[in-house]
Amino acid sequence: MHKPLVWLPACHRHLDLSDPGGYTVLADRYAQCVTDLGLQPVLFPMAGAADVPDLLPAVDGVLLTGSPSNVEASRFGARPLDTDLLDPRRDALTMVLVRAAIRGGTPLFGVCRGLQEMNVALGGSLYQRVHGEQGLMDHREPQTDDLEAQFAQRHEVVLTPGSAFAQWAGGTRAQVNSLHGQGIRRLGEGLVAEGHAPDGLVEAVRVEHASAFAFGVQWHPEWHHARHPFYARTLEAFAQACREHSRRRSQ
Repeated sequence: MHKPLVWLPACHRHLDLSDPGGYTVLADRYAQCVTDLGLQPVLFPMAGAADVPDLLPAVDGVLLTGSPSNVEASRFGARPLDTDLLDPRRDALTMVLVRAAIRGGTPLFGVCRGLQEMNVALGGSLYQRVHGEQGLMDHREPQTDDLEAQFAQRHEVVLTPGSAFAQWAGGTRAQVNSLHGQGIRRLGEGLVAEGHAPDGLVEAVRVEHASAFAFGVQWHPEWHHARHPFYARTLEAFAQACREHSRRRSQ
């Protein structure tokens, strides 16, 4: 039996000014995390929305990764900011991919930008600058090149009693990292908030009535997940759902 295949939608960057074609990129930590879980990360570099019906049945899970880019504001009825780093190719794919994965029962896990993509794809909206909203904290990482400092646990999340998140955390409170400027303003249709930061910002969701694993988190559980039982249990639950999907797909 092959390793379950997990689709990680790529980001798109102009890394070389002499090459106008751009680059398809993926942070290694996501691919390494998926590999550590006994799964096989896969990329479809030029995939677009029209390719989802053909490609989604070939995989056993979808992991929507974090990214420096933001979901384009026009997708949730807002005006773009001058400071926005955008990735319209990724947006065009993931807005369709989220809905297709949920509808088809393919395990889905959104991390940071991935959570925001889930929310917008389901009709929700975002704060474009959480740190500029009255009563909300600054959820951005510290300005340092030290990755350990950037990904250090930053604040507590309060988890819904009896939720899957509370089971993975072993209680209703857990410490998480925080590296984001945007956040959920209005929940998308069918999303249930099951984790909140101390300022009330939604940090964890599940898709109500989903037939397979369908969760999103605002923090980064992929970062040194083996060191953090909460992160590890969350990711293992996703991996187990992918393995179960793989078995069903092979029958």
